[in-house]
Amino acid sequence: MPQPLLEIDRLRVDFDLPGGSVAAVKDLSITIHEGETLALVGESGSGKSVSSTAAMGLLPALARPAGAIHWHGGAGDEDLLRVPPKRLRQIRGNEISMIFQEPMTSLNPLHRVGRQIIEVLTKHTALRGRAARARALELLEQVGLPEPERRLASYPHELSGGQRQRVMIAMALACEPRLLIADEPTTALDVTVQAQILTLLKGLQRRYGMAILFITHDLGIVRHFADRVCVMRRGERVESGETAALFAEPQHAYTRMLINAEPQGRKAPVPTDAPLLLEAHDLRVRFPLKRHLFRPAEYFEAVRGIDLAIRWGQTVGIVGESGSGKSTLGRALLRLLESRGEIRFGDTALEGLDSSGMRPLRSRMQVVFQDPFGSLSPRMTVGEIVGEGLRVHAPELGRRERDARVQEALDDVALDPAMRHRYPHEFSGGQRQRIAIARALVLKPEFLLLDEPTSALDRSVQATVIALLRDLQERHSLTYLFISHDLAVVRALADSVLVMKDGAVVEQGDTEALFQAPREAYTRELMQAAFLEDAAA
Repeated sequence: MPQPLLEIDRLRVDFDLPGGSVAAVKDLSITIHEGETLALVGESGSGKSVSSTAAMGLLPALARPAGAIHWHGGAGDEDLLRVPPKRLRQIRGNEISMIFQEPMTSLNPLHRVGRQIIEVLTKHTALRGRAARARALELLEQVGLPEPERRLASYPHELSGGQRQRVMIAMALACEPRLLIADEPTTALDVTVQAQILTLLKGLQRRYGMAILFITHDLGIVRHFADRVCVMRRGERVESGETAALFAEPQHAYTRMLINAEPQGRKAPVPTDAPLLLEAHDLRVRFPLKRHLFRPAEYFEAVRGIDLAIRWGQTVGIVGESGSGKSTLGRALLRLLESRGEIRFGDTALEGLDSSGMRPLRSRMQVVFQDPFGSLSPRMTVGEIVGEGLRVHAPELGRRERDARVQEALDDVALDPAMRHRYPHEFSGGQRQRIAIARALVLKPEFLLLDEPTSALDRSVQATVIALLRDLQERHSLTYLFISHDLAVVRALADSVLVMKDGAVVEQGDTEALFQAPREAYTRELMQAAFLEDAAA
């Protein structure tokens, strides 16, 4: 049996807030053994990340930890809650390292990648100058970053999300730690990049013999990645055990709920004679790269000659990796971007319309964005946010009529209309997404562009939002264009699917037919990376 490496013993973390004390972690006890992968799972707010930051000594000043965190990393039994700050800094980076969820906010945008890796090496090792640079280059090679020599001189914004995450892994492994804490390291990544990062972590774990504490809300990843699982809810451990046994026979109702929260069901088909609502032919979008004085400008073609037809009541899913052109296509269809080609909404040709010509159609075509917090004004109440569109598109409505429409929209998305006087920060992620949907519905549109509306949500919250979207579509005869990199969600919602790569459609067809027998290698790669059980081999 491997020796215990980290033992969290009855950890409690309270936050002293203006309204009183809040317990974020309550009497948590877990053990991580040498060389194993322990997954800490649960919904947002369950206390997963607070537990890991307590182990790293990174809790904010208003936090009050109690209990003990025993570290057996080489200097005997040390309680990380009580070791001197100097010793804690030695442990942090040298013996325990951490990868955070969003690499763009963790990397300094003002410094090149090489400098940031070398800084870790000079802080924690004796390497300097050329030796430190050589080690930084070696680390980038180990994490599989293409053109590592050139990437040393790159800034974070010049890298893709997956590349930035590889840089974060390189920095975390710089000192060959014995424990790596990975806090939601794949949540914001495409399924193919996600699979690459997980494979990379497993390979590096074998190479260095390190243990991994893997924090996530995605049980699909846990099933394939972890040796043991600890399930948390509201700051407490509700269940733990070997991964295979826990998935085969979960004992706690909350664990069963998490496992069963995967998107379920299939959409009822649309009649084949349903009229066309939105269609496009040879649609192209390009962005200027460089302008030259004596020769033609250079352009990047983000969408390349796409044909699309969406019928009334239909849901068309668009899937593909980041940079494939999914969101660009959606925004071009709504004339939010300049494009070439033909676009027709009902009986109206859109390609020749300017912003004033499009305004009468805007109430019929609405958008729900990926990040509900970023797309909702923090300075407006929910009632003001939902009712803002009515001021523009229904100016004839009086204050009381407008308020009644707002209440009706909130009721439609299963939110208490009495909440309309609150602000967005007072709601959970799932509730904020419902507010974003209500803002779109208040104008009674016929068509909704849903751009990654569930990617930032827990699986259980995802399931409720998917059920809500299905219900709204049936009640209001809505037509959806659903953009996502989550194939399980697309399968549950869409009638047909377009698979995009490098701005072009590589495969399209009926959802079930495409999932059962994908023709293209790229589609099969997406499905295998998503850990879908019935993906083609």
